[in-house]
Amino acid sequence: MLNPFPRGALSVCLLTFCVILGQGANAENNLKTMAIPSALPAREGFSGKRLQRINDRMQEAVADGIMVGGHGIIARNGTIVFNEIWGMADREAARPMTQDALFRIYSMSKPITAVALMMLYEEGHFLLEDPVSMYLPDLAGLEIAQLDDNGAMITKAPRRQPTIRDLLRHTAGMSYGIFSNTGVDKRYREADLLRSPTLTEFTKRLGTLPLLFEPGSRWHYSVSVDVQGALVEAISGQAFGDFLQERIFAPLGMKDTFFVVPENKQSRLASLYMPKGTVVDWNSPWQFTNEMELVPADPELSQGFLEGGFFESGGGGLVSSTYDYLRFALMLANGGRLNGVQLLSPKTIEHMRKDHLGGADSSGLWGMDGFGLGVGIIESTGGKSGELGADGAYGWGGAAGTNFWIDPEDKVVGIFMVQSVPHRTPLAKKFRVLTYQALVD
Repeated sequence: MLNPFPRGALSVCLLTFCVILGQGANAENNLKTMAIPSALPAREGFSGKRLQRINDRMQEAVADGIMVGGHGIIARNGTIVFNEIWGMADREAARPMTQDALFRIYSMSKPITAVALMMLYEEGHFLLEDPVSMYLPDLAGLEIAQLDDNGAMITKAPRRQPTIRDLLRHTAGMSYGIFSNTGVDKRYREADLLRSPTLTEFTKRLGTLPLLFEPGSRWHYSVSVDVQGALVEAISGQAFGDFLQERIFAPLGMKDTFFVVPENKQSRLASLYMPKGTVVDWNSPWQFTNEMELVPADPELSQGFLEGGFFESGGGGLVSSTYDYLRFALMLANGGRLNGVQLLSPKTIEHMRKDHLGGADSSGLWGMDGFGLGVGIIESTGGKSGELGADGAYGWGGAAGTNFWIDPEDKVVGIFMVQSVPHRTPLAKKFRVLTYQALVD
């Protein structure tokens, strides 16, 4: 679900930015075209009065102490119709939330990583059915863990090795190590996998660990997206963060998305909170609590975002702003294109948002009907979700409560940012419900 200790990626370089968009006398005009338009809600079919209900509930959450601060944006047809902030970016320092605040997006890093990998797929470098070990030899010959008659762990060969498609849909047989206490998860913690210094070392350590189940047999949230980042490095010949910067962030104008926040922007990073009584221990499973009171999180959880020193985690290592992530989401919503830059084809986006689980056991996938290539899918709001929303919507969330979705039918994109980990409130779900009750045309 996350790796709170990523290494840094380079910040957006204005020179590179201008080269990609068109250098010279038109540079200033090109920068202007990056702005996302805004309009009154009624112009795009929303009731402004009904949208106010979002503010009412979020301000209530701040007053009740279950949210310190947040930022929400709703766009329709590529136009922003709702853009509001609530509460504080740093409660203890009395620093108000701002629209340029930076957030640890944790698992909302995953769709970005999937896009990076799918860009290489479009270039013909691999097939989704290819075994991962074709490109990452350290992951060859993985075996499945099981217990013998005495309860000791032994391993056996799987029916097949994990494929790249397995990585994208979380059916590779891998785990995370910090959310449960199986024998495999214990081995992950013993290897200190999530705090590997580089992606190369991460891959080497993972190659010594057993699989939790037969590849392709069930959905299980795991480090498979970090393996996708290693694939990007191996196939492209670039450091993962450099690839993201050059091929995604700079072309889309995402100037505030990093693995490590530059020193001159660290004052904009929202403070991280956690429910009182939560225990985050890298040598045992995380211990959750039913407490709703938020207290400042252990500073160690922010160390990697500020200082680096750990691998660039495509599964949970990015910091971003609400506007930056909106650019990324609008690119997906617009068939892979934004501001004249085509990152993926519309057909590839369609393929990513189809349910790829097939007959795999999806009982562990909560609140979603299926899973595509890097994104969760709500096929019907009458399915697992059961809440007001949109059939065919897709997206994902992060451990600190951040969430986004794309609705291809109604042309709606929603981004919700907040910072408490592990997040224990339904605020993101309420944000989505309140969005759709305000869509009147």
